[in-house]
Amino acid sequence: MIERYSKEPMKSLWGQEAKFRRWLEVEVAAARAMAELGIIPSWAAEEIEKRADFSLEEIKEREKVTKHDVAAFVDVVARRVGEAGKYLHFGLTSYDVVDTALSMAMREALGMIIERAENLREVLREKAIQHKYTPQMGRTHGIHAEPITFGLKLLVYTKEMERNIERLGRAREVISVGKLSGAVGTFSQLPPEVEEKTMKRLGLRPAPATTQVLQRDRHGEVLFALAVTASTLEKMALEIRHLQRTEVSEAQEPFSGGQKGSSAMPHKRNPVRCERICGLSRLIRSYLAPALENNPLWHERDISHSSVERVIIPDGFLALHFILEESIDIIANLRVNAERMLKNIWSSGGVFLSQRVLLALVERGWSRDSAYRKVQSLALKAFDQGKDFRDLVKEELGKEIPHVEELFSLDYYFRHIDRIFSRALEE
Repeated sequence: MIERYSKEPMKSLWGQEAKFRRWLEVEVAAARAMAELGIIPSWAAEEIEKRADFSLEEIKEREKVTKHDVAAFVDVVARRVGEAGKYLHFGLTSYDVVDTALSMAMREALGMIIERAENLREVLREKAIQHKYTPQMGRTHGIHAEPITFGLKLLVYTKEMERNIERLGRAREVISVGKLSGAVGTFSQLPPEVEEKTMKRLGLRPAPATTQVLQRDRHGEVLFALAVTASTLEKMALEIRHLQRTEVSEAQEPFSGGQKGSSAMPHKRNPVRCERICGLSRLIRSYLAPALENNPLWHERDISHSSVERVIIPDGFLALHFILEESIDIIANLRVNAERMLKNIWSSGGVFLSQRVLLALVERGWSRDSAYRKVQSLALKAFDQGKDFRDLVKEELGKEIPHVEELFSLDYYFRHIDRIFSRALEE
């Protein structure tokens, strides 16, 4: 991921230094396990743990010769260890180390993502409660429908983030496995006990059955959880973009002092951060397809997944981490124009009341179709002639509906808001 969209500590987690440190952690844990089982000498495991080290430059230089990153890593570390170096990577294959270390990284990265998703959920919850009774026009197909409250909109996002947190947690559980089962998963060089002891040291579970690699349905599930979470962030960002349009002007992302919206037009306050979230969300979702395509490999393993994962896994986590941080700040500091929301509710002449009038006529004995046609004609007249729908209803249906004035109250639409919030927040 480019520097612009990489934030700490996620950035460091996926750096080269951190990757090789995880490989080293796996090698040391495996050596300790083998020593406990009498497979290698105890002194060798102690030397490996004490002296194993590397520099990135050494590994890069060695890889120019080996054309193999794990082999280069093992050569460099073994040289640092000295005589005990012959027991480093003893009986292991490359992906015993690589896949186990990758699981460690993804587990840690998911922990960071979950923490920020929980922060966003809390910010959404607080903002939802704050605007529990702030009237806003609900829109379907981009057209005025019936009034909602802005708090209800945010409550919907709050519950969706809770589901994302659950999905991310399940993905973290699924990927918290490692393997030391050898070249084709048969433990041909080392017994399963080495794997069991090593994974316990690393805080992972042994994968019950593997080939040369952990099966990529696990990684696909992780990328799915990232993609769905990103789609929620895009949903919220897209809504803010619509609400920030000049003609709507109901909400606006934060605009800091000294910020410029355009190099040419000083008046511009564009929703650039929300647009960025939408763009990066598309990128994250695009990584799901290759993640799923990585699952069907030739026989016990080919290398077609490897190059793809070097991009989609670090970049997927970095991009989601970035837009989660953005989303938290945007929602926490969102500018909400409640007056404009109320004004927009009535800007269409009150035609949103049409269903109430329709049902009132049905209750007075009209057929649904005849009532629908009558109310529709009044609504279209209000639209086309710029008249107030309420005035038209009173003029033409006032005698038919004695309590017509009662139909025009906004409170009617919000009478169940308390119950919705109680149900959602107590769930």
